[in-house]
Amino acid sequence: MLYTMKELLSVARKNHFAVPAFNISSFDMLKSIMEEVEDQNAPVILEIHPDEIAYLGDCFVAMVRDYAYKSRVPVVIHLDHGATLDDVVRGIHNGYTSVMIDASSKEYEENVAVTKKIAEIAHSVNVSVEAELGTIGNNGSSEGGADSIIYTDPDQAETFVHETGIDTLAVAIGTAHGLYPKGVTPKLNIELLKVLDSRLEIPFVLHGGSGNPDKEISEAVKYGVCKVNLSSDLKSVFFKAIRERLNEAPGKYEPMDVYPDANEKVKEVVRHKLAVLNTIGKAGVYVNGIR
Repeated sequence: MLYTMKELLSVARKNHFAVPAFNISSFDMLKSIMEEVEDQNAPVILEIHPDEIAYLGDCFVAMVRDYAYKSRVPVVIHLDHGATLDDVVRGIHNGYTSVMIDASSKEYEENVAVTKKIAEIAHSVNVSVEAELGTIGNNGSSEGGADSIIYTDPDQAETFVHETGIDTLAVAIGTAHGLYPKGVTPKLNIELLKVLDSRLEIPFVLHGGSGNPDKEISEAVKYGVCKVNLSSDLKSVFFKAIRERLNEAPGKYEPMDVYPDANEKVKEVVRHKLAVLNTIGKAGVYVNGIR
């Protein structure tokens, strides 16, 4: 069942759970994620970064949409970190049901202007819009981020949401894209999140969800976080398993001989994240898809 982000997360917010947003960069990752969320009867967000679609090609989204149409669980197809109008228009043309415009690195006034324009375009064709206020750190991920974290300001966030008309807000409360180095333990600013939650009804998005302590992520769900982006956690175990398989059996080259272990590792991560976010079984609270 295919949903918009607005419809998916409005239900999540009312029922106090979050939906994982998994970045997909191959068919096997897509297949593994969908098999596991259906086994767990859980909604899911499949997101694709502009760099990923540049590699995979537009036809990949047609396959993702086919999975979503035929699935018995709610699915959103989301553009992750669209940086330009062209990124967003390409995503809408390809059939995404949600897009992100990330103008967070720009001056506040420009962020508002760009985001408002994107929201007007996307909403005219029933596509949801996510934007970001503040900055997310970067641990070496190609998804970008800032050298230092600028926390989301509650006063500014209220004005930003009102002026732009967005459907979801990515908040900066201490996360970073990519995997954290050994010995580094990230710390979420839960007190700031509580303030944001008390002043805004919009669903919040947590970028850079890989590597954060499960307890903190679960706590964040209590205060308005309804979408958690996950990329490095999946890709790291997937490609590590492939490397290990090829090292132990260098003569293997058939996909069914190479990929199964990697696919199982992806499923393990998906299953774990669904439990952390309280998403297992939550497909049952939805009624009908939209498309």
